[in-house]
Amino acid sequence: MPPSFPSSSPAPAVPAVQPKPFLLTPRQGEAARTLLAYVSSLPLKGADAQLLAVVVAIRAARSGIGNLTGQDVRSLRLADPGGAVTAFGALGWQGQEALLGEDLVTPVGVSVPDLADRTDTRLPFGKVMRSRVSGWTVRTLSAKPVKKTSTAARLAALFLAAHGPADEYGTLPAHLPEDCGVALPELLAKGFLAELDGDRYLLAQAVRHLSGTRPPADTPPVTHDEPEEERLDWDEWKGRASVALRRHVEAVERCPECALSTARVSEAFMRKAVPAQFKEKVRTAFSSWEAKFPDQGPVAAECAAAFRAAHGHGPSVKQLCEALGWGKMSRELRIFVIRRLIADGWLMNTDPVPWTLRPGKAVQAGTSGVTAPGAVRRPR
Repeated sequence: MPPSFPSSSPAPAVPAVQPKPFLLTPRQGEAARTLLAYVSSLPLKGADAQLLAVVVAIRAARSGIGNLTGQDVRSLRLADPGGAVTAFGALGWQGQEALLGEDLVTPVGVSVPDLADRTDTRLPFGKVMRSRVSGWTVRTLSAKPVKKTSTAARLAALFLAAHGPADEYGTLPAHLPEDCGVALPELLAKGFLAELDGDRYLLAQAVRHLSGTRPPADTPPVTHDEPEEERLDWDEWKGRASVALRRHVEAVERCPECALSTARVSEAFMRKAVPAQFKEKVRTAFSSWEAKFPDQGPVAAECAAAFRAAHGHGPSVKQLCEALGWGKMSRELRIFVIRRLIADGWLMNTDPVPWTLRPGKAVQAGTSGVTAPGAVRRPR
């Protein structure tokens, strides 16, 4: 009689991965398609010039002048940046020659005459609309499946994301540049597309949040009011930032792992720092937290280091607390806990710049055989 074996226990359920929030509303998706249609109508040859034109045009959409730096051009990783910049001269654009100089950080104003402020402008975007589409452009170009592809493939990703439904097959847009059509298999191989069959394509699940066409169930109600807190001149603020700060800002803004909206990033960097005031109930809540989660300094430092390695920037206070599984916490308690860890030397940051948490001096001293500071200092 064959031996009997106990039945295997069921495999543990795999936690569902929450989809990333859409970057564009339906109206903003339409604006993104308008931007790409405008660029494709320009007499430009080659993906390098066309991709650079997308960046210039969205920044020039409101005033007719697009401000960008030599570093912006370099970050696009064009095969022939000089040729792309020179090609704008045939369009009547002006000022772009300065982008080819040695200065990579001083903003250069590129004049686009047919986008100048007038009633029949080709890109009639408001402040928030322009900012959202600009942010979507940056995030699409820096998405993980797109980052290391050719210029033509990255330009194609913009067209396909803007025109493609999130969960259904899309049809290749008629004005897709010729070079982009040739590069489509590259997007399929890299995982930006889940399927590609003739002129039909399906966006991969990992990039569905970049879609310019949402499913009906995910479409928010139409509103015509633009929130006041989003009326920020983000490009001007970045233009005034130091080289180091701008590099950090762009690491956060373009991070495909965090997938933060431009409005969220700009608000965090531009808001005025206000000293936190901790009431007695926060201190009491901290005592309860500390009893439940003792000796969290080393793991917090390790988590911050791992986050920086994966994202290219530090975690926010909320991101670090959530990554460590500390449960539901009020904003005040999160700040209090992190400040305590900073005071004890396990973490450090560049206050008040957000997303700068990293391992502190206690960790650095420990790697050198020096005892970590034992004094307990609490935030006041």
